Amino acid sequence: MATSIYDQGLEPCQANYAVQSPVDFLERTASVYPDQPSIIHGAIRYTWAETGERCRRLASALAGRGIGRGDTVAVMLPNIPAMIECHFGVPMAGAVLNSLNVRQDAPAIAYMLEHSETRVVIADREYGEVIRQAVARLKQKPLLIEVDDPEYGEGEPVSELDYEAFLLEGDPQAEWSFPPDEWDAISLNYTSGTTGNPKGVVYHHRGAFMQALGNQTAWSMGMHPVYLWTLPMFHCNGWCFPWTITAMAGTHICLRRVDPEKVLQLIRAHQVTHLCGAPIVLNALLNASAEAKAELRHEVNALTGGAAPPAQLIQGIEEMGVRVTHAYGLTEVYGLVTLCAWKPEWDGLPLDQRARLKARQGVRYQTLAGTMVADPRTLKPVPKDGKTLGEIFLRGNTVMKGYLKNPEATADAFRGGWFHTGDLAVWHKDGYMEIRDRLKDIIISGGENISTIEVEDALYKHPAVLEAAVVAGPDERWGEIPCAFVTLKPDSDDVTEDEIIAFCRQHLAIFKVPGKVVFTRLPKTSTGKIRKFMLRNQAKEMQ
Repeated sequence: MATSIYDQGLEPCQANYAVQSPVDFLERTASVYPDQPSIIHGAIRYTWAETGERCRRLASALAGRGIGRGDTVAVMLPNIPAMIECHFGVPMAGAVLNSLNVRQDAPAIAYMLEHSETRVVIADREYGEVIRQAVARLKQKPLLIEVDDPEYGEGEPVSELDYEAFLLEGDPQAEWSFPPDEWDAISLNYTSGTTGNPKGVVYHHRGAFMQALGNQTAWSMGMHPVYLWTLPMFHCNGWCFPWTITAMAGTHICLRRVDPEKVLQLIRAHQVTHLCGAPIVLNALLNASAEAKAELRHEVNALTGGAAPPAQLIQGIEEMGVRVTHAYGLTEVYGLVTLCAWKPEWDGLPLDQRARLKARQGVRYQTLAGTMVADPRTLKPVPKDGKTLGEIFLRGNTVMKGYLKNPEATADAFRGGWFHTGDLAVWHKDGYMEIRDRLKDIIISGGENISTIEVEDALYKHPAVLEAAVVAGPDERWGEIPCAFVTLKPDSDDVTEDEIIAFCRQHLAIFKVPGKVVFTRLPKTSTGKIRKFMLRNQAKEMQ
């Protein structure tokens, strides 16, 4: 590469270049706002000074046990203070945080622990039986530390080593160091593989730093947010919000499990300003008791993603006084990387039109380098006509390092210099993306593409429908036809399949109308995503 006058004598040095890591957010916040509330969990109250000391203790205690750069520390914890502390204390020690899905079974957990060569496991007592079974399968036994959360107060001990006792092994004033390279791994998140073993997605310090600030910038959060943890922190490291809220000197309101009545109670009690969650969380709030919803007096900001929310859901939740921002992402991109960036000229539109606009996945975060909707084979961008389907492609510093110990899958995901999401979307004239389906979920009926999301949107307009999912069902004539699985609202048992199909005919082209409607409870992942592969299997079995 040719040099210029700007390359001569202007090399980076210690004075003008530093490694970027979200761990440093804690250092700044604890020193600038030491007396501000950091974490609230039941009767537990911590200040930022106290949280800073506890995280230093954790890092120091891990180092005292020989844990350092490149070692994996796995945690199986709900949204409690220890989980937030692990997001700082573990990387402070130079180690990599592996947040385990609390709904996984023992064989899956054992695979993840062995695959990641885990040295330490920190687990809540609620998951003791699964952890004990998983560890029993391992040849190399990790150090096991249990968290006895007073908000749980049940179960048998996971280990003789208690988390609070372990912290006392550490120094609250211990020094910590930045990683030697910001490309160093900070966390590991396993995808919920529906076929074969899950893949380990690796994040680095630079990406986590940028994603944490990207969340704040894209959402315009401001300083000192009061954030309620309805999103599992084990999912994409809570979309990196443990680091975001800390950077903004906010208050983490912890919650072991999502209960809509409890969520609304905490929102009122602590004047919660922000929360995140999949559309299922918003749907639960929308269907909470009228008494609980009526007492919501201040504006709450909700960031939703993980699945495409129906416009009907967005309209309903905003009528409650909850301001919705719709975003999109995947585990491989640190959580969320695009959002429906709102424009002032849309404020005057009727609520239903605003909800329809908000249902789009939108444009890239400021911290993402590039997005495009393109042909999955040629990588040629599709026209911005709002009609032509293409796959969403992403690139930038907030894309994963790759899949742990899986170079083939990593290379395949990064073909052509872009991350292949597997999500199908259209590109609108204004540059906003709108997802139509997963590549594997699109229904091809008589040669016509049918978006399951479009059919689901129509189903959600029916006043008796609580939840809906649509998959391809086999058909002798058309090859595939839409098959709908529906959960009805309480006191709607008299609604029939014929009524739902007739309703869909009023809102969809005839070839998009479900040929079969099944009333059932929808199977979901721990993060609220509907397990469509199970429904596809069920549709095939019915045929």
